[in-house]
Amino acid sequence: MKFLKVLFNVLLIFIALALILTLFEEIEFFKKLNVSNGLPFFLTLLYIPNLSINLFPFIIFISAMWYFVSIKLKPDLISFKVFGYSNLKIVFILATTSFVLGTLILITINPITSNMIKYYEEIKSRHSRDTDHLFAITKNGLWIKEISGPISNIITAGTFKNSSLSDVSIFQIKGDGLIKRIEAKEADISSNTWVLKKVKTYYFNEDIEIIEEDEIQFYSIYDIKKINNLYKNLDTISFLSLVTKYKELNEKGYSSNILFQKLNTFVTLPIYLFLMVVLAAIFTLSSVKKSQNIYYIFISILSCVIIYYFKDLSIALGETNRISDTLSIWMPIILISLFCLIGMIQINEK
Repeated sequence: MKFLKVLFNVLLIFIALALILTLFEEIEFFKKLNVSNGLPFFLTLLYIPNLSINLFPFIIFISAMWYFVSIKLKPDLISFKVFGYSNLKIVFILATTSFVLGTLILITINPITSNMIKYYEEIKSRHSRDTDHLFAITKNGLWIKEISGPISNIITAGTFKNSSLSDVSIFQIKGDGLIKRIEAKEADISSNTWVLKKVKTYYFNEDIEIIEEDEIQFYSIYDIKKINNLYKNLDTISFLSLVTKYKELNEKGYSSNILFQKLNTFVTLPIYLFLMVVLAAIFTLSSVKKSQNIYYIFISILSCVIIYYFKDLSIALGETNRISDTLSIWMPIILISLFCLIGMIQINEK
């Protein structure tokens, strides 16, 4: 199908532009580090597929605009109508194709790109210039590394819920030796001064000394707000993992609101692709004039910008509790759908 060929060409253009821009960023990051010349390029290749999926609604929109303009400039549109294809039927076929494509992306490609992003972040963290402070989320729980003067703190925790960590272990290292280990059943991390409860402290001097206390305080650069921000990056979790391991991820500390938003964002991808084709058809097929290419280019760019920022605004309203989380995800879909419904009625009359 010619539409898929146009889509492939537009995708290649986006990838080429993203490759150049991302490569410059990676080179800038590694320019003062002793790494191989191929590492920035390798990391760029790991990052680009996930970026392409995030931008895919706009790629589909521009592809559809390109395709509809091309069939208007040539006799293709008239040929379709001779064979009994109305404007509405042509748009529906292409929109349905985009919907199916979006579903296949979620099921087959997204698991691969999420693993690529996970590997990307692991490599970047190992080469980070700020290696005094590291944060990682693994299948075994949460890991934090902090360095304060001559002492390094290695912190592990099993689960993260609300403003508390459970099963906390803190290893304090000075030089090459372990000087103290703190075990706590629970830690209140609502501020940088953590409150550890049911604590057992092991002091490693000439002899091991053990002290048990009901509650002690421990200072960390991480608090509930900072950890929540770090947990918001869910690009390393695929759609299938989110569906099958939702409860497990929630128990590990991922906020239920954040998981819900991400799951709905995944679900809306095929719908966005469907609507973007319809939107492109409204802008191009609503007029019979063939000499409006500059107008179409301007409309496509403006529409992409408006939709992008409207989605961000809607999510921000949800995060600040101005509207519900569900409405914040689906409100752009609803409004675009209403606009497309009105526009398609006009197109079908052409």
